[in-house]
Amino acid sequence: MIAVTRWCPADGLILEPNASRAAKEQTHSLALTAGPGAGKTEMLAQRADFLLQTGACRYPKRILAISFKVDASKNLKERVQRRCGRELASRFDSYTFHAFAKRIIDRFRPILTGNDALDVGYTIGNPRVTRKQIEFSDLVPLAIQILKDSTIARNAIRQTYSDVFLDEFQDCTNIQYKLVKVAFEGTSIRLTAVGDTKQKIMGWAGALDGIFKSFATDLKAVPLNMYRNFRSKPRLLRMQNEIIRALDPSSVMPDEQIAGDDGEIFAWNFPNSQKEAHYLSDLIEGWIKKEQIPLCEIAVLVSKQLDLYAQHLMVTLEAKGIPFRNEQQMQDITTEPAARLMVDFLSCLYGQREPKAWIRLMNQLTPFADDEVQSSVRQEFQRYIQEQRKIAVSHKLTDEPFAEWWKLVRSFLNEVGIETLTALSPDYETHARLKEVVSDTKARIEELLKLEPDLPKALERFSDDQAVRILTIHKSKGLEFDSVIIMAVENEIFFGDQAENRCAFFVGVSRAKRRLVLTYADERERPSNYNGRWNISRSAQMEYFNYAIPFIDQESS
Repeated sequence: MIAVTRWCPADGLILEPNASRAAKEQTHSLALTAGPGAGKTEMLAQRADFLLQTGACRYPKRILAISFKVDASKNLKERVQRRCGRELASRFDSYTFHAFAKRIIDRFRPILTGNDALDVGYTIGNPRVTRKQIEFSDLVPLAIQILKDSTIARNAIRQTYSDVFLDEFQDCTNIQYKLVKVAFEGTSIRLTAVGDTKQKIMGWAGALDGIFKSFATDLKAVPLNMYRNFRSKPRLLRMQNEIIRALDPSSVMPDEQIAGDDGEIFAWNFPNSQKEAHYLSDLIEGWIKKEQIPLCEIAVLVSKQLDLYAQHLMVTLEAKGIPFRNEQQMQDITTEPAARLMVDFLSCLYGQREPKAWIRLMNQLTPFADDEVQSSVRQEFQRYIQEQRKIAVSHKLTDEPFAEWWKLVRSFLNEVGIETLTALSPDYETHARLKEVVSDTKARIEELLKLEPDLPKALERFSDDQAVRILTIHKSKGLEFDSVIIMAVENEIFFGDQAENRCAFFVGVSRAKRRLVLTYADERERPSNYNGRWNISRSAQMEYFNYAIPFIDQESS
């Protein structure tokens, strides 16, 4: 055990001020919002290290971490083991919400009575069978029922833990939040909720919405924000630091903590949008051919109205034969969990060997944190998919080997059930959104089959990353790239609420790991077939360029 004053982050990591405060907090619960890449998971691992190493989590108390996905739960557990060793990490429990709920049910099952009563050895599957089997969606409600009905069960949970971590808390559903409140509200247990607020493109200190606002009020949690992007090179970090100075001065990183010359920043002005497009397409071609940068590591960002501003660039890229993805047209369907589920199912059916698809599929269908709990559900789905694969193989012997693919998908979705599908994403709680994603996925696969009639090959192209990404700043949130171009950094596109614009610009800048390019044009011709308001004459958004100017590469002009 070490003194609190002597503790420092493991592995020599330097934490920004708010992250350091969060890691060492000993009194209050915390509502910590952060941008993608800001090290949320690492901060939780460092906080666990602090609590266990200093005795702030006093033996035999434990730390409970609740995540939303199996891989996130395992990742956090592994990080804690690396930070403080296996002995201390043995007091760190990392589960998904449903795995935590199942442990409550398993431990206090006799408390359930009537229609909710369960026998020893009950299973999870569809449909629900009295006493013998419950559905996946029953886990959290039954755990809540146990904790509400039994003081013994509540006290047993509360006496076990000194601290609770809630990872990716912005995705917490109402029923999951109810479990948190029933278990821990009104106690001295320190809760640390970490995530990224969805309502705003970037949260800032004190600006909490939705579930975070409720959490801060209900649990008397202190709101904090983390900004630093650990993936960016020092030169880019220093530019980001200047934007943070405007967003939230208390979160500015000391200069000595982001020293170094690695990274490149460029800023260019063009007489018109066509010259801009030709120069940028040549630039991208050079990155690909001379520097061997993978296409998926290059992104072009626009604040809004992507098709209007990137029109010329897409034409020039196409002329050079450089593959690109217009993310506005694709509507982010490839990132939807339900779309990924359908594609992985088809890959397992029609592909030769698809271990990655199989692992992803099982993780989505059996979202528990330990293999023991997963096994029964996994075996059930494994039998089902093997049967469906036999049907798919028999179709291959016909003149139309892939004609029945959609019929098999519909059967699969019915087998999975609406409750499990809804649990894939908070957005699917409105079933209309889930139906929309399913419909869009079907349409996208049909489009790909017109280009590539072999279904397995078409599925490979569904999420093909071998293309330059062209997308709005908003849709870039959560992504990262080696080289990022932000086009049209102009007053005519960054209009309206300047506080939100500044946050959006920060999100765009922080997508770049190694190189950032900013551009503006003196003139942008009105796009064909566009009758809305359009300013041909343009002016640079000088506040944003001024953030970059001190760090611009000497080759920039």
